[in-house]
Amino acid sequence: MSTPDLLYSEAEDDLRAAVRSLLTDRCPPATVLSQAESGRAHDVALWGALGADMGTAGLLVPDKLGGQGATAREAAVVMEELGRAVAPVPYLTSAVLAASALLGCDTDQEPVARLLGALAEGRTVGALALPLSTVAGVPGTPAATVRADGDGTLSGQVSGVAGAAGAEVLLVPATGADGYGLYAVETAETSVTVEPLTSLDLTRPLAAVTLTGAPARRLAGPDRAATAIGRALLTGAGLLASEQLGVAEWCLTETVRHTKERHQFGRPIGSFQALKHRMAALWLELVSARATARYAADALATDSPDTPVAVAVAQAHCAEVAVRAAEECVQLHGGIGMTWEHPAHLYLKRAKSDEIALGTPGRHRQALAGLVDLAAPTG
Repeated sequence: MSTPDLLYSEAEDDLRAAVRSLLTDRCPPATVLSQAESGRAHDVALWGALGADMGTAGLLVPDKLGGQGATAREAAVVMEELGRAVAPVPYLTSAVLAASALLGCDTDQEPVARLLGALAEGRTVGALALPLSTVAGVPGTPAATVRADGDGTLSGQVSGVAGAAGAEVLLVPATGADGYGLYAVETAETSVTVEPLTSLDLTRPLAAVTLTGAPARRLAGPDRAATAIGRALLTGAGLLASEQLGVAEWCLTETVRHTKERHQFGRPIGSFQALKHRMAALWLELVSARATARYAADALATDSPDTPVAVAVAQAHCAEVAVRAAEECVQLHGGIGMTWEHPAHLYLKRAKSDEIALGTPGRHRQALAGLVDLAAPTG
């Protein structure tokens, strides 16, 4: 087994610089706040520049299928930067979850290859029609609340779907006479209703999807569909740790900057020993979070047999670090941190919504215990 490489390559550093430059120019906090108040599902122009023009939408997709032929390591770098900017784009839902699910299908089939190419080029936005809270890495197929009718249509409802609002194609798990399967449904159909829900994180809105005899194309049968969806959820959870790392990094950097500039009793509040200790403790947690997130990304990139363990460790740790960093950011900013105008609340909401996305830290610790054969405490 090869030793995990937790360092960033020169190509990954270049990718980070390009993505950060774009987000700094096109996605400052004021723009994110404006987008959050607009009611739009995501920033279409920003996604066009990031996903299509820069090519990040196809990082996980092989060259022969229209993608960039990169790995989860490069996608993790993009996720870090998107976390730092709380960017309102469907990268996780379309370029990671939906693309990974399609990669698990038979890509020699023309419908699968065509849809995957469209997602990779950023021309089409897709979403995996499962609740965002669906637990990744847990044995068993996610339950389908949609049924496949015998006439090639789907009926049912799925709630809490991230990325459904603004998506052109939904990848829907459904059960029918032929068993469990994964189907593609176009949201333009009149038999498809996508109703936005009140979401904590306005930069990644949730929606309820209702299908009433919606025309669908079957992409994978029982065994392959279950494997594809499981792999997509695992990939999503592993890369979500990098987004959580980015959220925590911004929160710590912004808090340090503020405490250097904010004066009280004639001196910067960052010089107070109690605040120094809090920020130092947070920095130590962030360093370990980076190690676990990089390990998960490297395991996914190399298809390591330790991938489920790496993802469970990363999610169990990074989710809590992101929330703690965001809470400290709000508190140490004092009164201004409680206002709508300051972006701290965007990071706190993203951190809290990420904490329950694709499994809570507790569920990942539970999964980890099973993976390493660690018995639960008794008594």
